Amino acid sequence: MRSNENHSNQNHENRTSPAQLQISQTQFFSYALPPGWRVGEDGQFALTLLAPDNQALTILVGNSGLMPNTNPAQFVYQKLSAMQVQNLQLGQMQQINPINGFKQAYAMELHYQSNGNSYRGVATAQIIPYYDGCVMAMTAAISESSQWAEYSQWLPQVSQQVSATNGAAFGMRGLMQQNLRNSMAYADAAKQYRDWSQKNWQQVTDDKNAVTDRQNTEFRENLGAVQTYDNPNSSTPTVELSTKYQYYWSNKQGQILGTNDASANPNHGDTGDWSPLQKTKH
Repeated sequence: MRSNENHSNQNHENRTSPAQLQISQTQFFSYALPPGWRVGEDGQFALTLLAPDNQALTILVGNSGLMPNTNPAQFVYQKLSAMQVQNLQLGQMQQINPINGFKQAYAMELHYQSNGNSYRGVATAQIIPYYDGCVMAMTAAISESSQWAEYSQWLPQVSQQVSATNGAAFGMRGLMQQNLRNSMAYADAAKQYRDWSQKNWQQVTDDKNAVTDRQNTEFRENLGAVQTYDNPNSSTPTVELSTKYQYYWSNKQGQILGTNDASANPNHGDTGDWSPLQKTKH
């Protein structure tokens, strides 16, 4: 029976192996889509991707024709506030490498509440300055706060794997395009996601196998009217004994005594080398 279960488990594991990031396309943008995620808003000025449980998302939103001295943090604050969040807080700006087509980028941590839940993430202001104005776009990776420790390992990189493929994106003609599939940035983001997915999938597999082993042990014990005990006086660490008795003792000679008397102690008047056996914790 166990052999069949193992075969079934292997088939199940093959079907649920970690998936890869996929390059997808809207009318205006190409982007990296994690397995199971879906597109939320899809337009000329914005693109959002949503996790299956709606507790994480990525955002791209931008505009052209902004004043050349527009504050990046203020732009990010305005775009996030448009989501009708509460208690929005932004961390200090840090200059980072921009995504393809932009000239400058500033990242900042974020925190807010929405619908009674707390969210954390990171947002980046991407900037293309020109002689009398600028194009500015925000990319953001956000998740429910308790999940951010895991998402922070890969979601920020994925959120920036976006490229304008239509010159009218953000209302500006001539925005540079990028072949995401051939870019080093996408390769790095894909690796970050793959490493996280493999680790998470392996943990799920290990947990599932542990549950299966425990269920099989309990089934075997119930079927055979036995219980498993730890045996410190044997080269075999555990021993299966009948449920006929509630208490068992063993000695260094390999003998085992069973009793239903909780006060019984075979060490009285004997050599004193009897040890009580404890039920194995599954």
